Amino acid sequence: MSPIFLTAQWRNLIMANYPIDQAVLRPFLPAGTELDQWKGETYVSLVGFMFRDVRVRNIAIPLHRHFPEVNLRFYVRYKEGMEWKRGVVFISEIVPRPAITWVANTLFGEHYIHLPMRHFEETRGDRLLVGYEWKYKGRWYNLRVDAEAQPSPLPAGSNEEFITEHFWGYSAMKNSKTGEYQVEHPRWNIHPVRYHQVDCDFFSLYGDTFSGLNTQIPESVFLAEGSPIKVYTKRIID
Repeated sequence: MSPIFLTAQWRNLIMANYPIDQAVLRPFLPAGTELDQWKGETYVSLVGFMFRDVRVRNIAIPLHRHFPEVNLRFYVRYKEGMEWKRGVVFISEIVPRPAITWVANTLFGEHYIHLPMRHFEETRGDRLLVGYEWKYKGRWYNLRVDAEAQPSPLPAGSNEEFITEHFWGYSAMKNSKTGEYQVEHPRWNIHPVRYHQVDCDFFSLYGDTFSGLNTQIPESVFLAEGSPIKVYTKRIID
């Protein structure tokens, strides 16, 4: 196993999930991977969550320990020997700090950008209110939910299980190579969502390829409780 590169906690993950035509995603596939599916559908997810207690190679970086992230991602698998590894490919990731963007793009081949961001989380009786906001071209956008405060076990065989149980990250590299890194975390509980709001200009932020999401209603939205996580050092696959 590769050395640990980063440890942190991922908390209160809002996941808004959209079925999407495979043809939209194929140009973004890293070499050697293929699209993963649940019940014949391919998905893209808009995800917002909190990074907490971040340490890079066990070093806490001042002013970079706690911050929100919003990303657009889809799901792939990669076969190594007889094992299928189920992973995630990121279209783009938004964070509030430029140093985070530099590390992720330089060392992991990701597609981070930094924008002004803010978030909130509040418990009101049996309700948990969580939201993530980002400012793009002078306007604030958001991803927010009103969920049950008490989490429930992740149902086996569910759409929620498919979305959350991908433990590898893949990125396209130069010369048809692929970057691979492992993400380790326990099985997450989820908070059933009573109400959600997705205010995102997919066209402006992610390009014309994803403009259809502007008018599409997500098939599912849920709030994952999250946990401590470990991200292992990337390796290059020929």
